[in-house]
Order: sequence, then C-alpha cells, then structure tokens
Amino acid sequence: MDKTTNLRQRGANTRAVHGGQHFDPATGAVTTPIYATSTFVQSAPGVHKGYEYARSQNPTRAAFEAAIADAERGHAGFAFASGLAAEAALLEIAGQGSHIVASDDLYGGSWRLFHRVRSHSAGLTITHVDPANLDALRDAIQPNTAFIWIETPSNPTLRLADLEAIAAIGRERGVLTVVDNTFASPAVQRPLEHGIDIVVHSVTKYIGGHSDIVGGAIVVRDPDLAQKLQFLQNATGGILDPFSSFLALRGIKTLPLRVQRHSSNALAVARWLDAHPKIERVVYPGLNSHPQHALAVRQMDGGGGMVAAYLKADEQQVVDVLSRFRLFALAESLGAVESLVGQPWTMSHGSLPEADRLAREITPNLIRLSIGIEDVEDLTDDLEQALSIL
Repeated sequence: MDKTTNLRQRGANTRAVHGGQHFDPATGAVTTPIYATSTFVQSAPGVHKGYEYARSQNPTRAAFEAAIADAERGHAGFAFASGLAAEAALLEIAGQGSHIVASDDLYGGSWRLFHRVRSHSAGLTITHVDPANLDALRDAIQPNTAFIWIETPSNPTLRLADLEAIAAIGRERGVLTVVDNTFASPAVQRPLEHGIDIVVHSVTKYIGGHSDIVGGAIVVRDPDLAQKLQFLQNATGGILDPFSSFLALRGIKTLPLRVQRHSSNALAVARWLDAHPKIERVVYPGLNSHPQHALAVRQMDGGGGMVAAYLKADEQQVVDVLSRFRLFALAESLGAVESLVGQPWTMSHGSLPEADRLAREITPNLIRLSIGIEDVEDLTDDLEQALSIL
C-alpha cells in the first residue's frame, strides 16, 4: 500500500510521518525493516527486484532517502555516512580546478575539506564572502565557479542569507546554489522552495535528533542532477548503513514536533540570556535584536534551536563556566533532544586559522548553545549556576 498518495497536499507533521514511506510488502510491517544484507539474489544475470548490491541500493536507506526528499520538497535524496561524506561526494560535480563562492562564516569541517583537502587534491579555489552582501557575492563569481555555497543560519554566529536572492543570482549566472540546512532543518526552512538547487545536511544533528547516529544527506530538485548524484553516491561509496538509515528514518518522523520544542525553548533561553548582566551579546534569529530578524520571519518557520552568546569573560573564565554545567553537556555536535554547549574557538571551529576565526567574530568568549527539549526552567537554572562564578 502506498501511503504517499496526495501527500503533497498534506501538512508538515503528516508528511514527516508518512513521506516517501510504504508498508513493508513482505510482512505488512508499518516501520521499514533494517535490511542488513550485503547482496540480493537475482533470478537471472542482471534480473533482480531493484536491488543488487547494498552499496548501490538498500531498501532501508532508500526509505530514508525518500523521506528526507519529501521533507525538503525535493525530487530525490541521497544518504551518506556523514555530512562531510555528503559534501565530498557533491564536490565531485565541481571537477578539477573549479571555483566555489562560499559563506565567510562556514562550518569548520567544510572549511577544512575545501582548503586542506580539495584545494590540494582537485585544485579547488574558494572565495569567501558575506552572503548578505549580494553585490560582493555576484562579483566573486568567476567563469569556472561551480557552486555558490552558503549556510543559513551560519555556524556558529547564526547569520542569515536571503535564499530567494541568492537562488536568483545562481540562475542568472548559471551557477548551482548549495545550502547547508543543518542548523535549521526542513522543519524550520526548505531552501528548495526558495529556488535553491541543492540542500546538504548533517543527518547527525536535528534529523537524527538523538545523538546516536552519524550521517549526511543531499537533496536536489532537478532530475538530471539527481542522476549525477546517484552515480557519484555509488561510485564514491560513502553510503549510510542500514541501521543508521533506520534510526534517521525514525528521527525524521518526529522532527517537526521536536523542532517546535527546540525553537520555543531556544527563544525563551535567548530572551533570558539577553537580560543577564554577565552576557555581552546574544545572537538568535528569533530575537528582534538580530540584525536580520525580518529575513528570519520571511523565510524561516521559527528561530530554530541554536543560540550564540558572548560572555563578559576572559578565556579562562569561559572554560570555568563550561566546566560547571550540569544539564548542558559540553560536547561537539548539536540538534539533539539533550542540550549541548560548546566553545567554537577550540571545538567546532578550532581548525580555522586564528585570524579567520577572529574575522568571523568567533572569539574565545563565544559559546554555542544547542537547546534541547528539556523543561526550559531547568535549562535557565543550569545557565544561572554556571554563570554565577563570573
């Protein structure tokens, strides 16, 4: 039975639960089983039931790929072993000696992949621009530019980019546009609906949502681009395994519900921090004080679950504050049901040169909060006791 009939006319929560899904034809199982097999029997050479080898196709992975494509309103989705594995496969489209125009506030792992891997192995060149400066973005495009690559909200300073305007520039100049939608998730914004060509995700974060998998995904809206990525996914081989695909599929079913709570908690925490005497500045798209708040209202469904805060503290004091948290876990990653805290200066963006970090306002007194789904009063209590040493 096909559960997706007329799904495109249904709401976000219904789509999250049913999007791209079919009841198991062999048993009637409501949940797609974990197909832990490396190969599939063929009735004759080259004659099979759509599956021949698990790197090329797997039913559990295919179910998650259909679900993430539906969540992003795309034509097709592709699941990888990590977010960086997804990005590495996508960069194969660019080809040798290509150029990328990228956000100047970029995840440290993406920066490392661009500058310390593909610049050497593929002659990739990168121009970083503030994507809010559309003239600078347009001027940075070169004849060999393959991608305009942005994050919105950005990691870790939560700057926004105008999706419709950037998509228009890409179409005008014949350049593919890529949005890393990890910080928002499709429950908060869907870049393909604004004309963007490609969305990438760290599935590890909001889509998985439970700190128990590592994965990545790409979603596209163009069938020809989907064919290229299907080939590259198989050829490069960095696929998501069946068990992680099963958990990612589980995660996406509750994504809208979880993100509603992430967002409402984050707004409450951001307002609380904004009034705290030990906080220098709070950055959160849902606050009126965010310089791009109007853009957030226009292209996002809520402010998301990430909050950036600059403490009135020196570097050692920040370390002392971070060591005092009881509910917030001092850990890498984000987007999980439990609240996490980190210092981008030494953690997520430690691979960037110091001058680049400072230019991006990534300073030692910046902390990044991934707000979970706990009771918000408990979160503010934990923040209060941690900040009390300042």
